Amino acid sequence: MFRWLIRIFLFFIGCNFAFALDGVNLPILLTKAEIVNEHTTRIPFKVIDHLMVIEGQLLGENGNFIIDTGSEHMILNKVHFPKLYNHQNKGVTTSGVINTIDNPYEKQIKEFFLNNFKLQDKTSDVIDLSHIENSKKIKLLGIIGYSILKDYEVFIDLYLNQMTLTRVDRLGNKLAQKVYLEKIIDSIDFSLKKHTIVLNGSINDQKVRFGLDTAAEFNQINKSVKRKALKYFIPTKRLVLTGASNKEIEVLAGKLHRVKLSNTIYFGPMDTVLTNLNQMNEAFGTQLDGILGYEFFKQKRTIINYQKEKLYFINYPIQRF
Repeated sequence: MFRWLIRIFLFFIGCNFAFALDGVNLPILLTKAEIVNEHTTRIPFKVIDHLMVIEGQLLGENGNFIIDTGSEHMILNKVHFPKLYNHQNKGVTTSGVINTIDNPYEKQIKEFFLNNFKLQDKTSDVIDLSHIENSKKIKLLGIIGYSILKDYEVFIDLYLNQMTLTRVDRLGNKLAQKVYLEKIIDSIDFSLKKHTIVLNGSINDQKVRFGLDTAAEFNQINKSVKRKALKYFIPTKRLVLTGASNKEIEVLAGKLHRVKLSNTIYFGPMDTVLTNLNQMNEAFGTQLDGILGYEFFKQKRTIINYQKEKLYFINYPIQRF
């Protein structure tokens, strides 16, 4: 569920939530969210070290949530919710790229409201995220991931720095029409492995499989990928990254060239780190050659539809000088 420092969190839909904990309704507020219609909410975010962060309030605490399509569940920060952390011990481990997080605690969320939106029987993990909070210099309340997002079509827009969520039916059809003013210009299918979005693509015409993650601060390429693809990873420096369990790892950073997802969907050079994805592949039960994150969304205004297993793309406006 966890990847590394480069991931974590999305909180969600709307202006005024009611959150039921142990039978008591408590407010979750996203004061800057805009209700577009009864099925759609638009939420502005700020970008902090390539993480997309929204402001909110939970259980009387004001703070930040990181938009994280790569996290399986909601994750709450033990530092700000110690009573939840002490409630019960899950007694298992959560895997990540760098290593493993031991003994996350688990809390059942009974209900979750946003005007006409209602979620039930959601589970959150309660984990110490203080090292991420300190490194990003923000008050981090938690993370929302796949278990929440899968019921919505999710538009990640790094041009306007906002996320639009529209509820869909079980076939992935939007319950609201005419949600986007912009025109969809392309699309591509993906496969869902557990909660991970997997894309087939190529680097220098070498076939590769990518995972897509909004909370990956840099793209990642696996050290074991074939030499034909690695030929177009151009290293420039070394970086020290901090993992989700607060351990450090040194990686080689540079630019990745010649990435394509189809004949019409391709990318300019992207900031990328060379790392070992074996542990993550084992945890997720899939075989990925790389992770596409912030650098992907910086070049592509992207709509994610989990039910249809499809990405849609909207053009960036033409810059006039």
